[in-house]
Amino acid sequence: MEILLLLTLFVVAVFLGVEMITKVPPTLHTPLMSGSNAISGISLVGALLSAGSGAGIWVNVLGFIAVVLATINVVGGYMVTNRMLAMFKRK
Repeated sequence: MEILLLLTLFVVAVFLGVEMITKVPPTLHTPLMSGSNAISGISLVGALLSAGSGAGIWVNVLGFIAVVLATINVVGGYMVTNRMLAMFKRK
C-alpha cells in the first residue's frame, strides 16, 4: 500500500511540475532557473548524504545516480546564469 501512495505522490508532483513550467513566460524562465540553483544544491547535499550512508548497495547506487544528476543540474543552471548575466555586460 505504501508503494502505491509513493507512486501516486510522484505522478502528482510530475504533473504539477509540468503544469507550472509550461505556464512560465520565456522572459522569466532563465531568472527562475538561476534562482532554483539553491534548491538543486540542497538536493545535491541530500544525494551525497544518501550515497555515503552505507545503508545498502541499492541506496549507494541510487545515491550516486542522484549525485550525478543533481551535479549536472547545478552546473547547467550556473552556466545558464552566467550566460544570462553576460548579456547585460557592456561591450
